[in-house]
Amino acid sequence: MKTVIITGAGGYIGSRLTPFLIEKGYKIRAIDRFFFGNKLKKNQNLEIIKNDIRLIKDDIFKNANYLIDLAAISNDVSGERFEKETFDINYKARVNNAKLAKKNGLQRYIFPSSCSNYGLIRDDQIADENFKINPLTNYSKANSIAEGEILSLSDKNFCVTVLRQGTVYGYSPKMRFDLVVNRMTYEAWKYRILPLMKDGTQRRPTLHIEDAISAMKFMLTMDTNIINNQIYNVGGENNNFTIKDLANEFQKYFNNSLKINWYGSKDTRSYFVSFEKIKKIGFNTKFTPYDGIKEIVDNLEKGKIDLTPETITLDWYEKLEKLNKKNSDLAINNKMLKFN
Repeated sequence: MKTVIITGAGGYIGSRLTPFLIEKGYKIRAIDRFFFGNKLKKNQNLEIIKNDIRLIKDDIFKNANYLIDLAAISNDVSGERFEKETFDINYKARVNNAKLAKKNGLQRYIFPSSCSNYGLIRDDQIADENFKINPLTNYSKANSIAEGEILSLSDKNFCVTVLRQGTVYGYSPKMRFDLVVNRMTYEAWKYRILPLMKDGTQRRPTLHIEDAISAMKFMLTMDTNIINNQIYNVGGENNNFTIKDLANEFQKYFNNSLKINWYGSKDTRSYFVSFEKIKKIGFNTKFTPYDGIKEIVDNLEKGKIDLTPETITLDWYEKLEKLNKKNSDLAINNKMLKFN
């Protein structure tokens, strides 16, 4: 059995990727801080290591084959609030992980990056992997810099592949309701209100979480002569939507019963991307936002998920920071009431 190291294994994508790969016959070494709790079920082929990727050393990479480097400050607003941490984690720590993986003989490194690196392009343009990137936020800037440095490490014995993902949506046991389709689904289901960021013409590629994890599995088995030192946009043309067109998918699912609630100011990020490159090597997506809406609603109605503080990334980070400060202020010699 091949051993796959997954950083961020307890996160939104990682908590679905981990059991998926175990089912496919891999051993998983899961590394995470578990800020949001641990949703991973015990398994004889799962090793859990609680650590921060800014701190991990060589021993983590011993006797492993592949690395999928998911751990990150994972959205734009969190990246703006925690600028230093975003560059330290999303850029510096990932580059270090890639170097340690190469040093310790791992054969493949997969970097789940983001289509947000394209930033803003003209409405008559569609970005392929050769399109000049235009990162507009700390999150996308850190990803973009990391891409270049990590790709430069590739050689005949160390296969590096970058996956630029669209905005991911769909159910996860470690649910996130700060992703556009997921939050829109919750508001539509709970309140019959559809929140849309102004002015609705902004363009976005989206990606179902199951297609995201399937793409990572695909890259674990693909011929390295094809995918080494390559960037792939992950998604399908049926997942390129303007916000207004995405709203139509919701109205279709909810039988035109939703009231539109416009908010914010005009978004400066707008891009559609081409997925021809990944299609040519045999990967195709299976799901659309309509599937994601149905999946999330089903799990909401079963009570398996709900909107809680941990499902909003920035809010939860800020709460943890406040709790940490309060504990530090009250503790004496790192102790509270119990001194023994």
